[in-house]
Amino acid sequence: MIHTEGKFKTVGGASIYYQSWRPEGESKAILLVVHGLAEHCGRYMNVVNHFVPRGYAVFGLDLPGHGKSDGTRVYADGMADFTNPLKTYFDMVQGWHPGTPIFMLGHSMGGLIGTCFLFDYQDKLKGAVISAPAVKVGASIPPVAIFLAKLLGQILPKLGLQGVDASAVSSDQQVVKDYINDPLVYRGKTTARLGAVLLDAIQRVTAEAGALRLPFIVVQGSADSLVDPDGARMLYDKASSPDKTIKIYDGYYHEVFNEPGRARVLQDVETWLGSHC
Repeated sequence: MIHTEGKFKTVGGASIYYQSWRPEGESKAILLVVHGLAEHCGRYMNVVNHFVPRGYAVFGLDLPGHGKSDGTRVYADGMADFTNPLKTYFDMVQGWHPGTPIFMLGHSMGGLIGTCFLFDYQDKLKGAVISAPAVKVGASIPPVAIFLAKLLGQILPKLGLQGVDASAVSSDQQVVKDYINDPLVYRGKTTARLGAVLLDAIQRVTAEAGALRLPFIVVQGSADSLVDPDGARMLYDKASSPDKTIKIYDGYYHEVFNEPGRARVLQDVETWLGSHC
């Protein structure tokens, strides 16, 4: 396995960290990882260790305000703060490996960001793997709370609202401990402005999901308490793609690639990728 890492500059001058894991020979396809809220691309080693020996390359970047990248922690002025660096990195990867099919793998907030990215660039990708996408506001959140969150995002943009419940990340307690002790995982509260940006993006996905045409697979745990599992079904149902798959894993928590039963998920994704390369 060949591991590389580096950084590139955004238009605004921020430094964005990236890394990749590749097989020794030619890669049959590339998985481009878009990670979730408060974490980083280095937490996807179960994906790396499964797919690289099978001939796939895995590339990932730390989103602005996350991991080893520059930026105010868990903050964004708009969705373009994420999608623009993602496009820059996508172009870099495509330039390094011309002709190799690229699949996006977006998890949680990364599933939301990735879906917004797909609206504009889906014709450039071979397909997408969308894990526990944060594309639906929970039914328990009243409209007034959404209004207040957006208001705070305007008047107190860096106010901390709520952090990620580490215990809900995985039912594997070792994964939870590693998450808590990972110095690159942000354990503070999400800023009000980022919350407002994500709410706007969720509304966009709800309204425009029918524009998705590329092949994709959604993987979702039924016991996920960090995102509403109905969001995965909504995305699947509304997408116009004639080639779409959804897998709901009974009893699985949020990070299906880090669950005790992850071998089943990884095999399902491998089978799907194998039929689309």
